[in-house]
Amino acid sequence: MTVATSSAPGAQDAGNPPAAARPPGDLACLGIDPDQLPDGLVVADEQGRVICFNAAAERITAVRAREALGQPLEKALPLEDLEGRRWWQLTDPYGGLAIRVGQPERNLLLPGGREVLVSARYVRTRPTGPVRRLVVTLRDTEARRRTERSHAELIATVAHELRSPLTSVKGFTATLLAKWERFTDDQKRLMLETVDADADRVTRLIAELLDISRIDSGRLEVRRQPVDIGAAVGRHIQAYVAAGQPADRFLLRVQQPLPDLWADPDKIDQVLSNLLENAVRHGEGTVTIDVTATASPREGEDTGTSVTVSDEGPGIPEESMNRVFTRFWRGSKRGGTGLGLYIVKGIVEAHGGTITVGRAPGAGAEFRFTLPVAAPAYLA
Repeated sequence: MTVATSSAPGAQDAGNPPAAARPPGDLACLGIDPDQLPDGLVVADEQGRVICFNAAAERITAVRAREALGQPLEKALPLEDLEGRRWWQLTDPYGGLAIRVGQPERNLLLPGGREVLVSARYVRTRPTGPVRRLVVTLRDTEARRRTERSHAELIATVAHELRSPLTSVKGFTATLLAKWERFTDDQKRLMLETVDADADRVTRLIAELLDISRIDSGRLEVRRQPVDIGAAVGRHIQAYVAAGQPADRFLLRVQQPLPDLWADPDKIDQVLSNLLENAVRHGEGTVTIDVTATASPREGEDTGTSVTVSDEGPGIPEESMNRVFTRFWRGSKRGGTGLGLYIVKGIVEAHGGTITVGRAPGAGAEFRFTLPVAAPAYLA
């Protein structure tokens, strides 16, 4: 723990009162090691000298604790605002308004121009009394920048994906309205079918965006009902066969008996649709779907249901395995928004399940998700 005691300069004066006189919020009184805190923590006494400079503060500021302890706060932590003004002179925590309790989090600059998120709390023994402790927290901006980059990338991707179908819809509808009499019925049908397909594409993209929003905010609702997972897989296979895929490309193996599965049927269909589409579009050879009983991923339950979808294609490179379920991952082939597997993972985890990716016995890709049976309490 990096906390100054009587060995620090000024520790014998009123700025470092005995333990009994310290404000009740002192970390030492709470038995907390400041070095275990994830954020940078800097504490100054009533004289404005640093008495605590934890390990995270060292990492963020690149200043050694032994160099900061006992120093005036504005020297140990020389912050500037984005306009180049010295922050401690600007805010004047010790001589400013006596009713002020702190500073909200904001972006400030360390020496060298590095941005850091800083907030401060003024600790007083009584309202409007003198500041006894100044508690400053520091956070690196890199995590926020990654989030901002992710949001910017999402917006750019959505704009690109929307532009193509909307351009097509606008072009065909404008052409039909302007020159309706010049086209044959077959030409009109073809253009309207294209408009209909592009409208469906926009609808799917909007649905994916709504799913991502709910997943990221933890608001994805799961409406559980009895689900026959084997029959659900069979329906998807039949749809592919009806669309022109050869029937012998699919191999469905269902282990019996299966435990009764309670899940959201619409969302399970969404998971199956994404995994099968991924195998058909990007894989080769036979697409094998195994539905088996397995150990439940949830504590307190003995059994669960596992679905494995594998193909005989080139598979997923080992170095890409840990990125498969992230946003915008598309693998070696382009196509789609790259959001499907991210949504699949969110849906499976919302059910209390797990999903993994690996290499199939035939060298292709293998996706396996496991769901708890999640029977309602009144059936237990």
